Parts: sequence; structure tokens; C-alpha cells
Amino acid sequence: MNFTACRHRLRARLFTWLRRPGDAAEEYRQLLVSDPGSTIALNGLAFQAAARGESAEAERLFRQSLAAKPEQPAVWHNLGYMLDRQGRHEEAVTAFTEATRFAPKLDQAWYGLGHASAALGRHADAVTALEKAMALVPDNPHVLYSLGMAHHKLGDADKVTGIAEHLNRYDRRTTLQLIRDSGRTDLEHLIADYEPDFFNRKER
Repeated sequence: MNFTACRHRLRARLFTWLRRPGDAAEEYRQLLVSDPGSTIALNGLAFQAAARGESAEAERLFRQSLAAKPEQPAVWHNLGYMLDRQGRHEEAVTAFTEATRFAPKLDQAWYGLGHASAALGRHADAVTALEKAMALVPDNPHVLYSLGMAHHKLGDADKVTGIAEHLNRYDRRTTLQLIRDSGRTDLEHLIADYEPDFFNRKER
């Protein structure tokens, strides 16, 4: 066992928990000296770079980590999320696909794949991915909203209706958003009694 690497790894985790990113980064760098190619160190430094808004450096570190150890679904997901936010949807699809390959039950990766596919106009692919996500997290409003919009883009009116009715049982705000964004005025009766500003009212 490499006790020096183990010490730096534990100290990095401690400093991260204590919210001392500078000290954690130094421990990660020392970990790379003791254990070159350590994916723990590379991923830790990548997260820090992403938090600072240094997306190019974060991407470089994530890719270096994945080159050393491809079977890291969470890292593929994080890379895909970052790429998707940058508008690099094709690359995001590739990253999310790898995440789902290594972890078929990672709902965030299926959701990301659906989101990136929809951004590329591949709404049928988006539906396939989002249905996988919904099977894992049936009541996630973000997944249901995105799935509803993908069906809307495909002209599947009945599917949109079913999703809106299901969503309305527990998240009326997102239901309202789906109805508005899909232009489904025929579904407005579902939220006729909904008062979106109810919780924002000041007591008099």
C-alpha cells in the first residue's frame, strides 16, 4: 500500500469537507506526485476547476481521468453536463452515452442524454432516453417536463396530456410551465385553481 498517497487522499477529502479548497488542491497535487495518474486527484482538481469557472481546465482533467480509467460513469456524466451547458451538445451526447453504458441505472445520465438530444432536434432519441430516466425516477418533474416537451415536438398530443395529468398530481408549477411552453391551452383546466404566487404573498 502507498501510505503517502493514502495520507494525501484522506487529507484532500478532509479539506474538501472543511471547505478549504486551496489546501485540498495542494493535497490532490501531492497525491499525483505520490500516485501519478490518480483518478481521485484528477477528478478532485477537475471539480475545483469547474467551480472556479475554468471549464477548459476542468474538461482537460476529466478527460485525463477517463483516459486512465474509462469505467467512471459519474465522471462521464459530469463531463457531459459541462459540455451540454456550453452548447456542445454532440459531445455531451457522447459523454452521457458512455455514462449510461457503464451505469444503466444512473438516471441523471439518461436525463442529460435526453436533454442534449432534444437540443440537437433529435426528439425521438430524447424520448427514448427520458423514458429510461422516468423508469428510474417516475416523479422527477424535470424529467417529466422534458419528456412532455419532446412528445410535443413529435406531435404526440395524447402523450403530452398523459404526462401533464400525471405531473399535476404533485408539481403544479411545472405542470403550468409544460402547458404554457407546449401551447396546450386545452389543458389549462388542470391548473385552473392553481395560484402560482400563493407562497410569495406577504402576510397582511
